[in-house]
Amino acid sequence: MACHLYNVALLCPTEGFVSNGSLTIRDGIIAARGAAPNPGETVIDGKGAMCLPGLINTHNHSPLMSVRGMVEDLGFAPAYTPGVPQGHWLSSEETQILARLGVMEMLCAGATTIVDYYRMPDALARAAEAFGLRAMIGGRVMDADTASLANGRFLHDPKLGEATLRAALDLIDTWDAKGNDRISTILAPHAPDTCSRQMLHTFADLSAKTGKQVHTHLAQSKMEVAQVRSREGLSPAELLEDVGLLSPDLVAAHCIFLDEADIRRIGKAGVVINHAPIGNAAFGAAAPVIALREAGAKITLCTDTKSADMFEAMRMAIAAARWRADMEFVLDAKTVFGWGTVDAARALKGHAASGTLSVGSPADLILLDPNAPNLRPVIDGYGIVVHSGSAANVTDVMVAGEWLVKDRMPTRVDMDTVIRDAQKVAENLWKRASA
Repeated sequence: MACHLYNVALLCPTEGFVSNGSLTIRDGIIAARGAAPNPGETVIDGKGAMCLPGLINTHNHSPLMSVRGMVEDLGFAPAYTPGVPQGHWLSSEETQILARLGVMEMLCAGATTIVDYYRMPDALARAAEAFGLRAMIGGRVMDADTASLANGRFLHDPKLGEATLRAALDLIDTWDAKGNDRISTILAPHAPDTCSRQMLHTFADLSAKTGKQVHTHLAQSKMEVAQVRSREGLSPAELLEDVGLLSPDLVAAHCIFLDEADIRRIGKAGVVINHAPIGNAAFGAAAPVIALREAGAKITLCTDTKSADMFEAMRMAIAAARWRADMEFVLDAKTVFGWGTVDAARALKGHAASGTLSVGSPADLILLDPNAPNLRPVIDGYGIVVHSGSAANVTDVMVAGEWLVKDRMPTRVDMDTVIRDAQKVAENLWKRASA
């Protein structure tokens, strides 16, 4: 229940960089920094490893690992792309098998808290629970026909809306009642183009009633903007404002295709942005996150399934911002490190993570390989981690004082089994897609 981790270089967004530090951990909490070990504590030599707060990956759909490496050359998102496996093909068992692969990758890449939502949300929750990390889980709700969506047609399907909403609410009833302090639930309508006005109103009411944040996609494609303008005569951001969803309790992914009025509107409302620079860049896009931040929005980082590497996401966020700013140095390593840790912890509700290594915080931390050449030399810590670090550098991951990854292997679940099972499911899905 108590350990003393020493000979580590501590890098914390609030406490700064300590080249030779130590942490005392008791009952899952950081009890002291720089103290001497007490009798009875397990003493662990970090061997010079860099020790960071666990990363917070704020927007994912873990079963979509099944299309990685394939969909990137075909379309911006699987749900809108013909010829790729679709989520409505999956059984609950298949969803859990694929989710286990996605969750395992995120955990081993240093994410100690994730946001994950998709169909069959109970399967996502069970996958996250098996590995032991913190997870905010939601059921993806939409009332646009999914089979037609991949072919560019938006057809209202009230039965699908009812079924997905029921699954989402069942998830909340079941998992909130369990009292698992590492698994929390969220509200997750898919997007303004795939949810009717009535469905969006339903989520505004649910958010007001439950106090839960609403996680959704917003302005992620030109198709979405065109569909909402055709249907409503409004931009997607205007529609969410009109139904009462544009608020500090809205957590919106992507936010790429926004005009200046929408940026001001989102910023004034204090919306939380899930910035996905890797996925955006994959189809040639870059979100106006600096303008959104300056307008008042809160910025967090995510990998959005196609990569679990939050180090790459931090690096790409800087590159994308500088590209949009015509090569001005408008973003730096320390800022994006905060986006991936403490800023995300503060922006999201309903979890216990702090995103720091401060005394009194949950002991959610990661260790980086002390022998990795790409992590040397270390001067201020932030620069080398963000500009040169990699998920492959993560060797050990702790959540609430429990080692969930040791020497790059998950401690609760067999890695080989997870990979083998997911490979089989994915192969069968792609055979069906090509038939």
